[in-house]
Amino acid sequence: MTVTNQFAAHVGLDWADKKHDFCVLFKNDERVFHVIEHLAEALDVWLTEVHQKVKGRIAIAIELKKGSVVYALQQYPFITIFPVHALFLARYRQAFSPSGAKDDPQDAELALELMLRHTQQIKAIEPDNADSHSPG
Repeated sequence: MTVTNQFAAHVGLDWADKKHDFCVLFKNDERVFHVIEHLAEALDVWLTEVHQKVKGRIAIAIELKKGSVVYALQQYPFITIFPVHALFLARYRQAFSPSGAKDDPQDAELALELMLRHTQQIKAIEPDNADSHSPG
């Protein structure tokens, strides 16, 4: 898989109002879960620590295509964002949890799995893309 080979780590991110859940997959297949506060400083510290550990590019799967978190993540040159459609994630979640109960750490892990397994359907946000401008 090309997505697997070009990144030093893969992250599934479940973004919420008060906290954010992450599931990180490292090159050695180790999976680690993290929770951080809903603060720009907490995100910056966490991303910097992961980047220093993996010393390479990081792929992040998130349920959003735009918004403050996507904008914040786009400021890091070592991050590539893979937006996962909310309905795609909800249906994937239902396959594993027929009740459809939402679980933030599980959603982070499911977003990660979707990014890794469905590389043809989930495309990275290109760094040059901006919602408010078009090529002129």
